[in-house]
Amino acid sequence: MAPIALTIDGKRVTVEEGISILEAAKTVGIDIPSLCYLKDINVIGSCRVCVVEVEGAKTLQAACVTPVAPGMVVHTNTPKVRASRRLTVELILSDHPYECPTCPRNLNCELQALAERMGIRRIRFEGQRQEYKPDVSTPALVRDFNKCILCRRCVSVCEKVQGVNAIGPYGRGLKTTIGPAWGESMAESPCVQCGQCVLVCPVGALYEKDYTEEVWKALSDPNKHVIVQTAPATRVSIGEPFGLPPGSISTGKMVAALRRLGFAKVFDTDFAADLTIVEEGSELLDRLAKGGPFPLITSCSPGWIRFMEQFYPELSLNVSSCKSPQQMFGALAKTYYAEKTGIDPAKIVMVSIMPCTAKKYECQRPEMTSSGFQDVDYVLTVRELARMIKQAGIDFQELPEEEYDAPLGISTGAGVIFGATGGVMEAALRTAYELHTGKPLPRIDFEAVRGLNGVKEAAVDLDGTQLKVAVAHGLGNARVVLDRVKSGEVQYHFIEIMTCPGGCIGGGGQPIPTNTEIRQKRLEAIYEADRRMPFRKSHENPAVRELYETYLGKPLGPKSHHLLHTTYRWRSPFGSMVQKNHQGVWPLEEVAAASSPDEGVDDRR
Repeated sequence: MAPIALTIDGKRVTVEEGISILEAAKTVGIDIPSLCYLKDINVIGSCRVCVVEVEGAKTLQAACVTPVAPGMVVHTNTPKVRASRRLTVELILSDHPYECPTCPRNLNCELQALAERMGIRRIRFEGQRQEYKPDVSTPALVRDFNKCILCRRCVSVCEKVQGVNAIGPYGRGLKTTIGPAWGESMAESPCVQCGQCVLVCPVGALYEKDYTEEVWKALSDPNKHVIVQTAPATRVSIGEPFGLPPGSISTGKMVAALRRLGFAKVFDTDFAADLTIVEEGSELLDRLAKGGPFPLITSCSPGWIRFMEQFYPELSLNVSSCKSPQQMFGALAKTYYAEKTGIDPAKIVMVSIMPCTAKKYECQRPEMTSSGFQDVDYVLTVRELARMIKQAGIDFQELPEEEYDAPLGISTGAGVIFGATGGVMEAALRTAYELHTGKPLPRIDFEAVRGLNGVKEAAVDLDGTQLKVAVAHGLGNARVVLDRVKSGEVQYHFIEIMTCPGGCIGGGGQPIPTNTEIRQKRLEAIYEADRRMPFRKSHENPAVRELYETYLGKPLGPKSHHLLHTTYRWRSPFGSMVQKNHQGVWPLEEVAAASSPDEGVDDRR
């Protein structure tokens, strides 16, 4: 494209043809405010906050949807522009609840920040407001339409990035609402509870269901033994709510904070990630020996599992039967750990700190009870943990670096990289290569599966066996890969699918904002944390080896299969489902019959 020269606020600007005024202004350090705009995702010009004056135009122009033109002269800060923006924000606020102190997005709200930026101290308009009951039907998310500003960011992310289409605009004019079709609840929609809508919502219309009070209550109960596990990606994001830059590795400070909150033991989900690799790697090698079925698809991302159960149930045979690391850990906490310490498992409360909202849903799945109890009791996002630390008056930045408790806090670099897209694949390849060939890896880093490209492919030589692999992150990219697999266009041995863009470093429970630049910094930190680890291959974890020798027996054995593996369900996007064994098949007529609203088990919570 040819370069375009224009003038913005007296500054000469040269940009590529087709770029918007808003993006062109950024190149010279001019910030044009907006509420609905998301680059490449939601470019609709609906909020009208980004209006600017363009010489020769009859009206103010929305900067996000107006392309630059040769010789264009733009003014972004005239009295007319400021008055228009102020009026728009006042009108939005006139139909917005004044609940800032009690809102989950207080002090981190784009509307609140914009009102402050414009110096709005009173609202000149007052009209009739409709009251909507918040939708709390899912274990993970809350939808409060009273705070919705109709920006449609959530709609665009759900449609264009995730390919789920769980929510959309309904009604017309003042009666327009954003939500599932026909006014149904989120539990009755195809929502996979990934929380990407929460990350992009500029206000508090969407947020995670908060379980901090339940955890505080458990911590205060002298009859409870409350333990905690932290996911790989939490260590590179927990510092952000406390002023540390994105990508700061805060593992030791997080451990110290959790101890000061009162947890009896602080463990690392990375331990279970190593365990997952040993089980899943063994599963891959078993399929290679038997000739299939291929591809084997990873199962550690609960949003992806729900997506598969709703939209691709015929591929369930291809999905690994391994539980996610969170659920493996929960099962072991109330069996192996309980026996090892002599603690009644009924008194153990297992809390997870996760970058993911869908983990809240996953822990409540009825099959996640192989310990005889609910394996994981509560899941807190990184945002919820940050709130607890602040409530306790802990100065996070001044905390010392502390170590996880043994043995379930011992992990490897392979467990750490689970937090990044391609990490599960790379960790599995590190172990599968050495178990298959009996030789040490010539190079431990598999660069081909790293990075933020939506779909990555590679061929790995396992000492003469060519392993074809693919990595997809974001469910929209997963659709692309799976449709190609179903059509026979491509053939893979192993596929990693992560629900969220960037993998867990971009999870729906991560600090807000989470954008491409922040994801990249967290990604780099994950691999730096891997490089710092004394062990970098899951099968070298001494605590995992001891676990097999003294408790589980062998990978894919009867005990490990009972505790660490699971089954899947076919789920209609409209709420009904049927139970199927992992080894089962999915005849089309059976799937069609199960889609009847009168059949299956109701999974609405």
